[in-house]
Amino acid sequence: MRHIPLIPLLELPENSHKSVLSGKKQIALFHYEGRITALGNCCIHEGGDLGQGFIQRLDDGELYVACPWHGWQYNLKSGKAPHGYEDRQDLYDVIVENGMIMVSEEPVKKAFRAAHAVDPLADLRNLEYQTTMKSLNVLGISTTNMNRDLARPSTSETALQSALDFAASEFGAATKMIKIRDLDFRHCEGYYSRHEKACTWPCSISEMVPEDGMSDVYRAMVLWADAVILATPIRWGNASSLFYKMAERLNTVQNQITIHDKVLIKNKVASFIITGGQDNVQGVAGNLNSFFTDLGFILPPFNFVGWSRGWIAEDTENNYNAFFRSRYVKRSVKELVTNTLRLVIQVKHMDVADLHTPKPDISEAGTLLE
Repeated sequence: MRHIPLIPLLELPENSHKSVLSGKKQIALFHYEGRITALGNCCIHEGGDLGQGFIQRLDDGELYVACPWHGWQYNLKSGKAPHGYEDRQDLYDVIVENGMIMVSEEPVKKAFRAAHAVDPLADLRNLEYQTTMKSLNVLGISTTNMNRDLARPSTSETALQSALDFAASEFGAATKMIKIRDLDFRHCEGYYSRHEKACTWPCSISEMVPEDGMSDVYRAMVLWADAVILATPIRWGNASSLFYKMAERLNTVQNQITIHDKVLIKNKVASFIITGGQDNVQGVAGNLNSFFTDLGFILPPFNFVGWSRGWIAEDTENNYNAFFRSRYVKRSVKELVTNTLRLVIQVKHMDVADLHTPKPDISEAGTLLE
């Protein structure tokens, strides 16, 4: 077995690890418990740098390196994943000669990524769209928050339900509503900040926790909906914090454009219902319009309903009654739905097989450093 010299032993003191280039391969070296071991550096999950990983002692008493991108773990001695998983990282033989760390030219055990019998995210991974040329699927997303045990009237959610009812009765649309407050999902954990390729589709968090509530949003928004009507209250002049929590997790959709030139949202239309005791309806609408167009949604003319009693309307106990009686609200919600669904019917005939975007491309990023 041929061994290749990498670095002097002095460059890898006890209780340290680092990645080293060997020819065209990156190898992660570890020096723990008086032993030097070597694994393939690129995590078999998404390519994270194990040389920057975290050392953890698990219940079996063994030391593992956890990938800094998504936490996949590998035994420092064997390269194997923890008990219950069949995955394995490349494992190299290591010798020390004349103060030089040397590793085998080829792995003594090859990397292996196990195929799971059941993939709970297969429909997302394979983009199994449920829309057709004849479908008219309208997804309502309510981002208002409230105590689940002390439900209160919500102006934005009431209008959203009216919009869905009108879409069903007047257009024969299939409808569903997602209430973000009912979903249990983690905040975005910023994997994109570690490396652009660490933000994956499906979302890295959904891969870790398939039952994460955002998986329901991904399925409904990306795979099922022809139109999305999002309703939000105004909170300090902005959309609901629940909207932003959801929006951050939708980076996984937009990031596919930047990294892979892959548009997931095609031939879909978005419109909005914005209500609140304070004003700034147009400011909120502008932010929503910008965000949803960045995902790939198309906007109909006059694509938002706004309602506010103004800055001095502090008698909030009267808000819902005034809203519920408003002829403007009843009329405008119907016109919003009409504008939205008429556009849906039209855009279904658009050829988007070769759709590209005027967005930054990962291949262009380096030009800023030249």
